[in-house]
Amino acid sequence: MSDLETEPTELRALLADVAAGRTTVDEAARDLAGLGLTAIGDFACLDTGRAARKGVPEIVFGEGKTVEQFAAIVAGFLTRTSVVLASKVSAEQVAAVTAPADGAATWHERARVLVVRRADHRPPDERGLVGVLAGGTSDTGIADEAVVVCREMGVGVLTAYDVGVAGVHRLAAPLREMAEAGAGALIVAAGMEGALPSVVCGLVDVPVIGLPVSTGYGIGGRGEAALLGMLQSCSPGLTVVNIDNGVGAGVTAAMIARAGAS
Repeated sequence: MSDLETEPTELRALLADVAAGRTTVDEAARDLAGLGLTAIGDFACLDTGRAARKGVPEIVFGEGKTVEQFAAIVAGFLTRTSVVLASKVSAEQVAAVTAPADGAATWHERARVLVVRRADHRPPDERGLVGVLAGGTSDTGIADEAVVVCREMGVGVLTAYDVGVAGVHRLAAPLREMAEAGAGALIVAAGMEGALPSVVCGLVDVPVIGLPVSTGYGIGGRGEAALLGMLQSCSPGLTVVNIDNGVGAGVTAAMIARAGAS
């Protein structure tokens, strides 16, 4: 059971019915398939059991959703889960979300991540540490997206920004700090040619997650060059997520760090 969500009320009730003979095994199997699902209008079917299964809080992708759809989805999750994150969110979407009574909503503007908590939310105990590096200032928004996810999963974070390969000597101090602090994984965000994750990976003894960012010039300037460069890396131990996928990088690094610290 995840330490992020401890509310398996419906599952307990179903198991109690089976134990008492009120529900057959076949009936329980059918009902089990529908547990944790909540329909919102005709545009969303929410999986509210993800935190209990994976230890990852629910994360709503904001782009492509109308303001009304976005607000309804966040509100729907908050009826069943105590915290919801939303990524790639616009200011208009943020304005449409109201924090629950006695709860809180935190808008991480640079990361474009909204975190909404109910008053009964219990954050996970902090366990593990992730280091997050960014090649240039233009890469920090996507790096921050990963930072927010890691922290909401109960993982400590050390950051070092604007340490790209154009001044590679800038890496020495932050890598030493992260190693001495016991970081279990590193996230390295970079645009342009995306060389930084390969360099970092060749210098450290922990998993490195390459996070290509859609910054750069002309051909390949939307992150394609960075992505392909990272995928072609000859540094063993480098794993790569998709362009601008700070959420994916944050979740993966946090799971590695928590597992290694347990």
